[in-house]
Amino acid sequence: LMIELFSATNREQALAELSRRRDQNPDLGVALWNAYGVMTILYQEIIAIYPLLNPPALTMLVSNRVCNSLALLQLVATHEATRMQLLKANVPQLLYPFLSTTSKVKQYDNLRLTSLGVIGALVKHDSHEVIGFFVATEFLPLCLKIMDIGSELCKVVATFIFQKIILDDGGFHYVTSHPKRLHTVLVILNNVINQMVAMPSGRLLKSVTKCLIRLADNEKAKLEMRESVSEHLRDSTFAQVLAEDVSYRRLVYQLLMKLA
Repeated sequence: LMIELFSATNREQALAELSRRRDQNPDLGVALWNAYGVMTILYQEIIAIYPLLNPPALTMLVSNRVCNSLALLQLVATHEATRMQLLKANVPQLLYPFLSTTSKVKQYDNLRLTSLGVIGALVKHDSHEVIGFFVATEFLPLCLKIMDIGSELCKVVATFIFQKIILDDGGFHYVTSHPKRLHTVLVILNNVINQMVAMPSGRLLKSVTKCLIRLADNEKAKLEMRESVSEHLRDSTFAQVLAEDVSYRRLVYQLLMKLA
């Protein structure tokens, strides 16, 4: 199938088929990385649609094709043998233009979600070097924007990534050392909570609460959170989630104890 990637006629079908089979071969990411010319083809597929981002002109067909390329890229990001090589090649920065889009139609949302999946695969292993890369390359504003205006699934993945960033000492210092940056982060986390009043998401609530618990380790953040943390975490707004999810109930209790 990888040979078919070199044929302009067969490439779209080969990308779709490889993406469908990605769970069948745990070492497919390594094979993709080491196969001559394959990564260049994936990069070309990604870069080719930049002109369709602004003004928005992306069709669902083209979006699905690029998402298949990104799904293969996620295999490379997931495998321990290729993860750091992908990072050292600065490949994640190719995805930043996708994350900066604001159109809420499905083809753009899919593009953001699949791009976040690649980055989520990189950060979930708690590597200081990986977190340092995303801090240094100004990924954080893109992540925060998606947490604020993205679809529920995009918010969940973006908040998970943000949580991983601030769990790292370097990422935590980056966020909390600048008052304006810290304030922006707290405002957005509150926005995310307030947006869930009409339709709560247990997964997202837990991720946001974990972020607030971590930020409360900083004294300035704790002082601001005492005044500004959403009342919806203190009252009965999310009573149903609290009743159904013991782990979330413990997180809220932990946060409130930290702020007490």
